[in-house]
Amino acid sequence: MVLLIGNYVPDQQQSMLRFNTMMLQGLTAAGIDAELIRPEPLFGNFRAAGAFVTKWLAYIDKYLIFPLKLKRRLAAGPSVVHICDHSNAVYAGRAKAAPLVVTCHDLLAVRGAFGDDTDCPASATGKLLQRWILGGLQRADAVACISRATMVDAQRLFRPESAAPKLSIVSLGLHYPYRPLPAGEAAARITALSTRLDLEKPFVLHVGSNLKRKNREGVLRIFARGKERWNGQLVFAGDALTPELHSLGRELDISDRVFEIVHPENESLEALYNFATALLYPSRFEGFGWPIAEAHACGCPVICSDRGPLPDAAGEAGLIHSVEDEEAFAADILRLNDPGERARWSEKSLRNAERFSAEKMIAAYVGLYRSVAPSL
Repeated sequence: MVLLIGNYVPDQQQSMLRFNTMMLQGLTAAGIDAELIRPEPLFGNFRAAGAFVTKWLAYIDKYLIFPLKLKRRLAAGPSVVHICDHSNAVYAGRAKAAPLVVTCHDLLAVRGAFGDDTDCPASATGKLLQRWILGGLQRADAVACISRATMVDAQRLFRPESAAPKLSIVSLGLHYPYRPLPAGEAAARITALSTRLDLEKPFVLHVGSNLKRKNREGVLRIFARGKERWNGQLVFAGDALTPELHSLGRELDISDRVFEIVHPENESLEALYNFATALLYPSRFEGFGWPIAEAHACGCPVICSDRGPLPDAAGEAGLIHSVEDEEAFAADILRLNDPGERARWSEKSLRNAERFSAEKMIAAYVGLYRSVAPSL
């Protein structure tokens, strides 16, 4: 049996929660007995105490109460323990009662704690936490890195000892079967969102959060560079824009062409990918770049930065530029407004998306489990 350790739901790490569910459902579908456990919000439910106090109350849930639950569950003797998110590698000491696998999505916060500029600065207590995480990772039997860039970081940060964990690359699969849609179906789904988006005009799409490394300021500036040369719109899907981003939109005189779709469901996001001229993704730092795979599965071209794992994720289907070259990003938006040019890159996108199979990902994990626990 595989015991999966998942994420604390109130932390709202949506991509990690999706990965938790993918692993549980995928292993079950593959005939592997699996169970998912995670810290439950008890003290962390007292949100009225304010963000600072709530954060420390959540630490009680995660670092005092959950280890007791984990200890009881480990007594049942699972064949393998899989920590689904490296940020939970703090549980590695207890989890070593069985062969231990950890998925490492990125080491940006760890690098930030050691002074690297990754848009992930760490407080004094944050630095202690990231060192705890790094120490836990090195106690694993195997660490699955989701990209080559993350593996390179791990090789640099891990202690070069004979007991270091086995490192491998296991790319993420798609958590939802994104696909090309008939134009009418995609339009109907977008219309049902009740936005002011004008589907008679083209739009470019950004999918993500307001984290600094996602570079939403750059998205606004890139779009503004072409505002006089096309009549397009800009759609942000994910977190609601911050007041600072709204202010920048007004300063760039594009507010009337910017639209927000806050945390769309998969079906709505699929329609947006299908209808968009392109996904605009000039991130400064990433662990993988899930939206690139999602967009390509829908035949949506991707214009992305050359940072970290993004060129690998986009492959030959990516229109790739230095994150500082905002004029090049803007030029590619205009270029893809030609139907023939977009169709050419759309075909490349669909071919690239074939790499991101959830079934392939699960098969790779089953192989990894059996390399550390042959009896599974």
